[in-house]
Amino acid sequence: MRRPGDVVAVAGFRLGWGAVRRLPERAAYALFDRIADLATARGGSGVRRLRSNYARVRPELGDAELDALVRRGMRSYMRYYCEAFRLPDRSREDLDRGVRVVGDAAVRAELAAGRPVICFLGHLGNWDTAGAWGTRKLAPVVTVAERLEPEEVYAEFLAFRESLGMTILPLTGGGDVFAQLRSHVTRPVIVPLLADRDLTSRGIEVDLCGHPARVAAGPAALALATGAALHPVSIRYELVPGSAWHRRIVITFHDRVCDPRRGTTRERAVAMTQQCADALGGAIREHTEDWHMLQRVFVEDLDERTPAVAP
Repeated sequence: MRRPGDVVAVAGFRLGWGAVRRLPERAAYALFDRIADLATARGGSGVRRLRSNYARVRPELGDAELDALVRRGMRSYMRYYCEAFRLPDRSREDLDRGVRVVGDAAVRAELAAGRPVICFLGHLGNWDTAGAWGTRKLAPVVTVAERLEPEEVYAEFLAFRESLGMTILPLTGGGDVFAQLRSHVTRPVIVPLLADRDLTSRGIEVDLCGHPARVAAGPAALALATGAALHPVSIRYELVPGSAWHRRIVITFHDRVCDPRRGTTRERAVAMTQQCADALGGAIREHTEDWHMLQRVFVEDLDERTPAVAP
């Protein structure tokens, strides 16, 4: 028997996929801004965690400035969902207008030479929009997704992302995900992996915005195992020139991370992961409101029992 909360969650996602897609664009964004403001005012565990994470990466902010940043952050977080619900109906032309890319020359050169590219992503901006754009404009996208609860919600997200042309591997319950990724990284594909948090014993501890944080080892390990290029990638929102409200995402491919070629495999992976964290940390500090981190990521917080909120 399904829990009442599961029934509500499934119904809510299906409502989003249906009703929100039929709203005029500006009305849909205004609705989700309102939802974000209400959630911020309510101050639940996810909002409190967001505020705590923002306070760590932006210690110079006073309370009022931090409150304003959290409000913008929740609006950015809800924009992600609004866009996710509406993404299947966007035309190719509209999707292209909704994306600006920076630093992609080296990535395109790798793909043109028949080689894969691995991307170390953070929970920044809208990675689903970026994945849909990348599948069309760069190369087939292969990535990993966490299982959401209830299972029906995960199935909805899985079907949605696959409908955009992406190949999605489940993080758990689907076999050896690393081996599956290796089998895909034999051709020119893009493998974007959300990696700015990892609460397992396999995570790598790095300095993120001046604080110890545990992030995923997978991107660096996969690059070392296959020789594929590894690029940190950040995504943020910006106003479309000439518009007072319409926003697009900016996908930034940061410089390729180099293999130090010294030390053990683990030591090399740690060094490469720190390079990724350095690039991502700069983007997080500069565009903090687009960092949708409503979960624990910093080592100082790992002993707390605040429930996680999955984006």
